Amino acid sequence: MTTTKVAITVDSELLAELDKLVREQVFPNRSKAFQEAMADTLTRRRRRRLAEECAKLDAVAEQKLAEEGMVEELDAWPAY
Repeated sequence: MTTTKVAITVDSELLAELDKLVREQVFPNRSKAFQEAMADTLTRRRRRRLAEECAKLDAVAEQKLAEEGMVEELDAWPAY
């Protein structure tokens, strides 16, 4: 993975808490801690957006679309 150095401004209390985690070897260094935090945040945001979009769907209409054209196909399926 290619990395890029950036400068950020961080609340002093958050940085102190992060440094404590580095001292406790939860993270090897600040950079790794920030990378993991950003990755987790971005993943949560993507999942939340997907969930929000899914919530907009009409389940009945989606079911009808899924079943559309399958009547003929279902007849060809073996009975269980």
